[in-house]
Amino acid sequence: MNQDAIAKAAEIVRENSAHGSETGFGMCILSLIDEQGFPTASIVTPSRSDGIRWITFGTMLDQNRAKRAANCKRASVCFGTAEHCVNLVGDIEIITSDDAKRETWYEGLGHHFTGPDDPNYCVLKFTTRRYKFFLDYEEVAGTL
Repeated sequence: MNQDAIAKAAEIVRENSAHGSETGFGMCILSLIDEQGFPTASIVTPSRSDGIRWITFGTMLDQNRAKRAANCKRASVCFGTAEHCVNLVGDIEIITSDDAKRETWYEGLGHHFTGPDDPNYCVLKFTTRRYKFFLDYEEVAGTL
């Protein structure tokens, strides 16, 4: 069941990512630890993903997400509807390389940045360590 669940969860992530969906893109919740040690959650659009192994997000270097990721590398990502829940726990890092910024870029980011070369634009890369899914009325948990 785990491989089938992982494949289904990977499809949910892909369908909600800007670079993976044929119908547009969705959102997920990214949770980070704030400066006082409390979890904070924000709704974000995933840009790219490799199954459930990693997910990237475009964000601003001078805003809270990047500051929190720099302060604490632990994070969680959740995709959920009434039919499913894909909860991933892992590590997050800030990437500022030009190649990563161009690969992560999608049209919707143009509302916030001048382009992939905008100096305030960066990539947050989330790497999964463990997962917990609720799919097809079954709960599956494991580690990568």
